[in-house]
Amino acid sequence: MAPATVLRFMQKTAQDEALRQQLETLLGVGDGNISSEAELDADETEVLKGERAPVVAAFATQHGFAFSADDLVTVVEAFQKHQFGELSDAEFATLVGVATPEDVTLKATANPLKRLSRYLGETYLGIR
Repeated sequence: MAPATVLRFMQKTAQDEALRQQLETLLGVGDGNISSEAELDADETEVLKGERAPVVAAFATQHGFAFSADDLVTVVEAFQKHQFGELSDAEFATLVGVATPEDVTLKATANPLKRLSRYLGETYLGIR
């Protein structure tokens, strides 16, 4: 569940201007938008995997997204490996805890966790 929380926090940086600006200041690099592989640049990746990870995790917790620095590093490393082709879509989905292509259904569901998995799969993996 923690990787899903990290992903929700990362997605929120694309939607919330104030959050993005605060994160940009906190990181000291990039633009604060870490919402996807395409938005997460190399400098942001290195800072998020390094000594700023605990600070970013604490910042996220203050904004309602509770996860550890290790969870953040795991997700950022997964983004990086997926971007470089070191992880397949299915491996990436498994690592970050979202639905694999076989698990995604097109029907609407009342289960919020399944809805989130489907949304993240579509957003980050392009699964439709």
